[in-house]
Amino acid sequence: MAVNLVNVEQVSKVYGTRALLDGVSLGVSEGDRIGVVGRNGDGKTTLIRMLAKLEEADTGRVTHNGGLRLGVLTQHDSLDPKATIRHEVIGDLADHEWAGSAKIRDVLTGLFGGLGLPGFEHGLDTVIAPLSGGERRRIALAKLLIAEQDLIVLDEPTNHLDVEGISWLAGHLRARRSALVCVTHDRWFLDQVCTRMWDVQRGSVHEYEGGYSDYVFARAERERIAATEESKRQNLMRKELAWLRRGAPARTSKPRYRIEAANELIADVPPPRDTSELMKFANARLGKTVFDLEDVTVQAGPKTLLTHLTWQLGPGDRIGLVGVNGAGKTSLLRALAEASRSQGDVQPAEGKVVVGKTVKLAYLSQEVAELNPNLRVLEAVQQVRDRVDLGKGREMTAGQLCEQFGFAKEKQWTPVGDLSGGERRRLQILRLLMDEPNVLFLDEPTNDLDIETLTQLEDLLDGWPGSMIVISHDRFFIERTTDKVMALLGDRALRMLPRGIDEYIERRQRMEETATPASFAGSSAPKAAPAETVSPQAARAAKKELQKVERQLEKMSTKETSLHAQIADNATDFEKVAKLDAELRELVAERDVLEMRWLELAEDA
Repeated sequence: MAVNLVNVEQVSKVYGTRALLDGVSLGVSEGDRIGVVGRNGDGKTTLIRMLAKLEEADTGRVTHNGGLRLGVLTQHDSLDPKATIRHEVIGDLADHEWAGSAKIRDVLTGLFGGLGLPGFEHGLDTVIAPLSGGERRRIALAKLLIAEQDLIVLDEPTNHLDVEGISWLAGHLRARRSALVCVTHDRWFLDQVCTRMWDVQRGSVHEYEGGYSDYVFARAERERIAATEESKRQNLMRKELAWLRRGAPARTSKPRYRIEAANELIADVPPPRDTSELMKFANARLGKTVFDLEDVTVQAGPKTLLTHLTWQLGPGDRIGLVGVNGAGKTSLLRALAEASRSQGDVQPAEGKVVVGKTVKLAYLSQEVAELNPNLRVLEAVQQVRDRVDLGKGREMTAGQLCEQFGFAKEKQWTPVGDLSGGERRRLQILRLLMDEPNVLFLDEPTNDLDIETLTQLEDLLDGWPGSMIVISHDRFFIERTTDKVMALLGDRALRMLPRGIDEYIERRQRMEETATPASFAGSSAPKAAPAETVSPQAARAAKKELQKVERQLEKMSTKETSLHAQIADNATDFEKVAKLDAELRELVAERDVLEMRWLELAEDA
């Protein structure tokens, strides 16, 4: 029988006139891995802070098991700014002691990319004071994970981690014996790690068995049975459930009869996007040219990030862009944005960017644009436009779009200066969409957004006709909103990944395995023999052929999808099905040959 670690009994918490938690009773036992979700401001952080006894409840009590070893990652660290990373993370352990610990090696490699901390100028001996918030947060997380705990409480642990870091953290937490309570908006992470969910809503906490996929189904089913008046929210839940059951791999752990019930619940829900219809709209709005890059070199100061890049962003393309931090994702978007703003007059260090004449770009940067703090939310939106055409005949007023983004009528009259960071991020995205762009660049759009707002944003983007590039470490958001994934792997090239983020993780792991281990603590390793070099002309030719092969693979993928659909539509016409099947087999054989060629070229490019 599992030992109870923490008991929360009839806990209430009031801020001002608002009850964040009202008579909540919960428990955490050994082996529990609990994900906490809910809208920003509904009390997720307050709940876990009271659970960890970092904040007192107004009424009720929180009881810890005797001798409980508790580790907490808050949104603000308590690291000593004068100390070094070595002192905070490893303490007084000698090099041979900590380097001999598999756990410490795993944490340092997973969070920092190597034992020598390659991202820090002085490695473990780097002083903490001048470091960024993201770097400090990774240090605090490493310090926590190296220690032994019975219960770990994490508040937004995936913030400032890239896709690889998040994937590593998920695997690490699954392998630990510690119980876990985690607040995060990363739905892929919740599905990978959690076996129970707490949904904080209007003062109450609803409990669900399973990960995020199970939670989506159970909550949609509960709201359907209750026949609540929140029809908009219910429809969004059903749409996301349809995505989970049809689009991404079905990750639910429910038995078969629950899966059948889920499928019945979404029987009349159409696919998230009608790609061919959106493509027609995009062509009408954009023409044939959006961004054409010819032999482009992208630099950030003296550092060269991309070389000899030839690539096209076409009308209706929805691209997810992933890559290691510092590989040039944001710099690439900035180079395209500068060319667009100057109508092609401002060009990269080398090469040429051709911008379509009809391109109207909206660029969501990582920085929240400053607005007049005295403006009301609705006024800030109406400054841009009173009404917006979202494509496919969908038109909304500024007030309606505000409501869709979680700003209820009374909230629309709140001064901008009184909004939280997440609410300002929502307002920033809202103002961009009100300007009716036909090309969207979204750089980490999920930062500070709660899951419900993310779902609403995804719903808006489903019917948005235009070209889009999304940079995000939120794997779920990338898979949900884009059709292709491209990667910057740190080798100054942009590569298409036919199998998406799974392929990115695999390629990065192979790169890590073949790389020479970083030296540490003054140790030296024998130098490897120099690799056979490829001439610049051969590398450039390989890159061009690689991009050509990638375009052919994209076309084959579209044709393969079409053939599958035709086979399904003509299931009773056996002669036609046989003909289509033969065509499909031939296409798959051609694709296999091309994929092998793609792998060969990828090594030389």
